[in-house]
Parts: sequence; structure tokens; C-alpha cells
Amino acid sequence: MSAIAILPFLLHVLMAASESEPFQDSILQCLSLYSDPSLPNPISAVTYFPNSPSYPPILDSYIRNLRFSSSTTPKPSFIVAPTHVSHIQASIICCKSFNLEIRIRSGGHDYDGLSYVSEAPFVILDMFMLRSVKVNLDDDDDTAWVDSGSTIGELYHAIAERSKIHAFPAGVCHSVGVGGHFSGGGYGNMMRMFGLSVDHVLDAIIVDAQGRVLDRKLMGEDLFWAIRGGGGASFGVVVSWKIRLVPVPEVVTVFRVERTLEQGATDVVHKWQYVADKLHDGLFIRVVLSSVKRKGVKTIRAKFNALFLGNSQELLGVMNKSFPELGLVAEQCIEMSWIDSVLFWDNYPVGTSVDVLLQRHNTQEKYLKKKSDYVQQPISKTGLEGIWNKMMELEKPALALNPYGGKMGEISEVETPFPHRAGNIYKIQYSVTWKEEGEDVANRYLDRIRRLYDYMTPYVSSSPRSSYINYRDVDIGVNGPGNASYAEARVWGEKYFKRNYDRLVEVKTKVDPSNFFRYEQSIPSLASGLSIMSE
Repeated sequence: MSAIAILPFLLHVLMAASESEPFQDSILQCLSLYSDPSLPNPISAVTYFPNSPSYPPILDSYIRNLRFSSSTTPKPSFIVAPTHVSHIQASIICCKSFNLEIRIRSGGHDYDGLSYVSEAPFVILDMFMLRSVKVNLDDDDDTAWVDSGSTIGELYHAIAERSKIHAFPAGVCHSVGVGGHFSGGGYGNMMRMFGLSVDHVLDAIIVDAQGRVLDRKLMGEDLFWAIRGGGGASFGVVVSWKIRLVPVPEVVTVFRVERTLEQGATDVVHKWQYVADKLHDGLFIRVVLSSVKRKGVKTIRAKFNALFLGNSQELLGVMNKSFPELGLVAEQCIEMSWIDSVLFWDNYPVGTSVDVLLQRHNTQEKYLKKKSDYVQQPISKTGLEGIWNKMMELEKPALALNPYGGKMGEISEVETPFPHRAGNIYKIQYSVTWKEEGEDVANRYLDRIRRLYDYMTPYVSSSPRSSYINYRDVDIGVNGPGNASYAEARVWGEKYFKRNYDRLVEVKTKVDPSNFFRYEQSIPSLASGLSIMSE
């Protein structure tokens, strides 16, 4: 008889046991029952309760936002750090049995902590032990299988060990976990040439709400579509991803140039808006704007950070023709390998060993808040000057402007759940960080970034005002406790997914009708017998 067939009887036995035995013993009994007993590392060895000495360091290791590390932050009933897919299956089955929600944590970079915090009783499924990366360059296959617990730094390192002319289009922060990054879309500084990470996902392994292990063929194209940008944690636990690598030249070029208002930053940023999404597809120029002081006087500093998939001579030709206002000169251009450019973009000094990409932890975590927007029409110089004044008034929030165009404009907004394609000039990331403790301090900084976000309303997309799911922002709406309605989740869902929200709800209803995988911004499952129109 299969495990699924005997499930109702065994769950009844376990529930009865939970009334007479300590909670911990009942949980361990359930987990052991549903995991593979032949494994050298049993699930009991990777399950951590609050009374375990390993519980605090494991919990804290991947809390990337100190706002969610206080003594009053809700803590998980226990943590499972799976080393095998059967550990994930058992965790799902037993959490359903004991009415516990699951939070799936890959690298812990959910900006609002939703991968490791919940007001409802919950468990963290901590994926950090599942981080295999297998690169295949044989027979021109140019693919890799990468586990969700890997970081993108570990992925990049594994690729570079095998080849100098292969890469993968993903993020610029090497400690970000693959699982969350891919399932939200995954963008980086090669997206104008190659698109998003999810545009290169060929297959995946997922454990669904019934504990079944499914690949692309078994899960079907609807679910495979949903997990590539729709937030995988709404649909199951994505264990691993098969990706297609992309070609890069042996030599790429980077530069970092700064301009202040006194050095003509307004004119340069204004012109950047008109050319950044139309330049050579292999050129990505990000602008980071911040309020600083120069000789005691407030000003705005604009940092232009670039990656060009070619040599410096080619780059200078492009810049002199299309963006001479920046005044780029040969001395500011640095030629290097693609893997070294990853370190440059992650703010490591030139010459740093690529082995730093294997370091998973940042010893300088901060309190932070992020938000996002999309700009579809250039902002006038007068508009920019107003933004500068607001930034100098508020002092702390910074803006990062990330250009679109190129490949991003060629892919349909319904190809994956990530809809922000053609029609966007650039995306804005709002960011505020601080080191001081205390709720009053936090509220002060949160107020500043929200005021800047409100000020930007006339300059960004509308109906809906779009946001990027991987810049998690609970300010734009959350589900209430229990099962959210279609209308309730639509408030934030259409901002992340636009018209793809409806299809995500349909997939969710099909694969997880009981809404087991739920959190504050999870895709809802329609009530039995209802359609989207009736909700």
C-alpha cells in the first residue's frame, strides 16, 4: 500500500499521539515515518527545536534584515534543514498534520522577512544544505542543475571553474539564494542581452502540497510557468532548477563613474533616461543616487556602474556615439573576465579571489527597507530637481535605477509570470538602511522611504503602480490570516504580476486547492466551486 493511501489512518494515529505525548516527540515520530529511513543522515539529525543548541545559530544565520531578529519577532516551532528530498516531503506531510505553516528559506533575502517570519504557528524549511551545482558543458549542452539552497555566488563559481566563456544572467549580490531569486524572476546586469534568470530555466524539481516529487513533465506546463516568476513558495518547494548557460566573451569591461550636482549630474541623469534602454544590448549602466555632503553642503551623488560584454575600445565607441555626456575616458575602463566583473559589481577590490563567492554570510547585516517602481516616461529636468530636493530633505533613502530595453523588450509579458517587459525604461529600487536599534528609530527611517515613494507617484507606472516581487514590499498589501480571497490578494497581486495574477490564481487553485502553501503575499486558492469572476 502506498504512503499516500495510508496517510489518513496514520495522520489519525499521529494526532491522537500528539494529545498524549510531548509536541517534540510527536513531530519527530511523524517526520521519521514519512522520510526515507535508509538515508545516512536521518531527518531527526537535521530537525532543530528551540531547546537545541543549534537552533539559535541556524535561525540567525540567514536573517538578512535585522528588523526581524529581535526578541519579539515570532520564532518557528522548529527548523528542518533538509539534505534529501524525502526530508521535504515529510516536512510538508507533518506540517499539514499539525496545522503548521511552512516558511521556505533559501538565502534569507526576502526584504520583509516573509521567508522566515509568521504570525501563525510555523516551521522554517531551511534549504541551505541543498546546494549542489552540476555544470554540463559536454556535447554543447551548456546547462546546469542547481539546488535552491545554493547562492548565485556558488553558481557563478561553479560555472567559472569549468569555462571562461560561459555565464548565467542573475543577480549582482553573490549571497542571494537561488531558490527565491529564480522563483521571483531573477534579474542582473546582463538582462538587456539575455533577459531574466527564469527566461533560461529548462526544468525544475518541485515537491507539491501532496508531497509528490515532480519534474517539468510531471508537473505540467501551467505549474512550470507559475514557478518561473510567480513566487515558487505559493505552489510548493522547488528543490532544484535546470538552467541554460549563456555565452560571454573572454574579456568584458566595467567602469564606475561619479557625478554630483555641481558636476552636472542632473543633465547626465536626464540624458541617461533617453539612451540607457536603447544602447548596445551588451551594455548595462545602473545609476545609484544618494544624498551626500561635500564640504558640509548637501548634494546628490550619481554613481554610474556599468558592465559591457566586450572590450574597452568597443565600449568607448558606443559611449562616445550615444552617451558622450558622461565623459567616459579610457582610464576609467577596466577590462577583466566575466567572473571578475561579478566581484567588481559586488564591490570587491579588483584582484580579489573568486573564492570569495563561496562565502555565504555577510557579517555586516543591517536594518533595512526596500521598495520598487517602474518608469515608463523620462522624468523632466524640473522633475529630477524636485526629486533631488526631496532626497536631500529626507537624507537617507537612496535610489538605484536599472535600465530595461534589449532582450527585455522582446519577450511577451505573459511568457512567464514576470510581466515587466516592453514599455519600461527603467526600474527603481528604493533603499534605506540603518544600524541603530529601536522601534522609534525604525519608524523614522520607514517613514522617510515611504515619503519618498509617495513623492514619486507622478513619475512612475500607474493602474497598477507596478512593483517587483523580489523587492518584497508588504506596504502594497497583504493577505489577512487564514485563506485569503481573490479580491484581497489582488490588491498587491496585480502590482507584482499585472494580468498574470489571474492565471497564477487558477494554477494555485489546481495544484494547492486547500491553500497549504500560504503566507502574507502568497497566491490565493479560489474557494471550492467559485470562479475568478464570482470572487
